[in-house]
Amino acid sequence: MRKIYLGSLIAVILFVFAAPVKAQIHFKLNVNISSQPIWGPVGYNEVQYYYLPDIDTYYYVPRHEFIYQENGNWITSSSLPPRYRNYNLYNGHKVVMNENKPYLHDKNYKEKYSSYKNRHDQQPIRDSHNSKYFVNKNHPEHNNWVKQQKHYNMQGNKQAIGKNKNNGNKQNQNNKHANRGKQNQHDNHKK
Repeated sequence: MRKIYLGSLIAVILFVFAAPVKAQIHFKLNVNISSQPIWGPVGYNEVQYYYLPDIDTYYYVPRHEFIYQENGNWITSSSLPPRYRNYNLYNGHKVVMNENKPYLHDKNYKEKYSSYKNRHDQQPIRDSHNSKYFVNKNHPEHNNWVKQQKHYNMQGNKQAIGKNKNNGNKQNQNNKHANRGKQNQHDNHKK
């Protein structure tokens, strides 16, 4: 009997503590899909930085800034420097980095990811047909997705209004029946 009680207690504890953790994980999964550039690779729900090994440049997703070296100094800019104007962001390999200021360890990353140079094996967000990427305002399907969301929201509101009307009608009918019953009881009581 103690084993059953102890097993049940452990199951309840695990359930209680697992539910909040699951909710936290779910919330964390969708941190910045809409902020990622459409040239970024699919498959990442959260990205802080991309490292572009072909041009030894970093991209900081939250601020939409490129970070690169010029004359020994790290420069931040909303665009690539002129020397990389012909670089195709959609084709080059991007290494996802979720750490603070990875460019400060550039020498390590340059060596570690040198094998990714000239690789063109990632699908960019722009070319994805997965609807989770449509939330990105620069995705080609974004406007259709917005219309669809509005449509679903309107349909949901209409259904909710219809249910409320039906519930209101049912409530009115119930009230009428209840009032008739009270009236009949009152009339019977007078007799």
